[in-house]
Amino acid sequence: MTKDIVFGQYYPASSFIHKLDPRLKLFAVLVFIVSVFLCDIFYAYAACYAFLLIVILVSRVPILSVLKTIKAVLFIVFLTAVLNIFFYKEGNVFWEWEFLRITDEGLLYAAKMALRIIFLVVSTSMLTFTSTPMALTDGMESIMKPLKIIRFPVHDVAVIMSTALRFIPTLLEEVNKIVMAQKARGAHFDNGGLVKRAKALLPVLIPLFVSTFRRADELALALDARCYNATPNRTKMKPLHFSWRDLVAFFCLAAFLTIIILLKLGFFGLV
Repeated sequence: MTKDIVFGQYYPASSFIHKLDPRLKLFAVLVFIVSVFLCDIFYAYAACYAFLLIVILVSRVPILSVLKTIKAVLFIVFLTAVLNIFFYKEGNVFWEWEFLRITDEGLLYAAKMALRIIFLVVSTSMLTFTSTPMALTDGMESIMKPLKIIRFPVHDVAVIMSTALRFIPTLLEEVNKIVMAQKARGAHFDNGGLVKRAKALLPVLIPLFVSTFRRADELALALDARCYNATPNRTKMKPLHFSWRDLVAFFCLAAFLTIIILLKLGFFGLV
């Protein structure tokens, strides 16, 4: 049921992307997301696709793992595309029935929205594929460090976000085990209408909640046993520092953003 969902998992490798500073990777994901929303022509989407493909190839993350992240959101992509196809009113009408209408502009807009969702999912997945939970925690804490001036619990928030991200694949694996156990006892999750399927999920949700609270309690006890956060100034086993790789990646990111902005402004005369 959920064995193909790989979002939140870390893929160990010794690539150029893996060795980048996590702060730069967080910043790069933010810049890429902004760039995706700046795109309004397919040439810009092609630039985003090329940039993302290069990152995937350089990171040495298997293409199959990346495709699995897309598979997990195919329903959302399909639903978004269908809604935009039938309810986008501008453009030349191809087909119309009562309040439903299919136009050429609607088809183009649906394709753009689908690409946006796919790019957003893949880019954030690449962040988790190439960064350990501890590295993401240190990176988020470093970025949010100025908030300490207003007594914001930066470290606690970074740990909570990183832990939640890390437990996504664990919980999905737990759901898969519970579903398989319930199927072995004769449960059916794919038969009947929507209400019947929702009721069939109750035997899955209750053990999942119990298991989640148990894991949270065990994690809290483990952190307490190791005197976690016992001192206000914790040291880092691997201090973050920028290297020549980060400089090269920053200039590549700046070049990519420049291309997107120029395409947005119509500098190349492309439409």
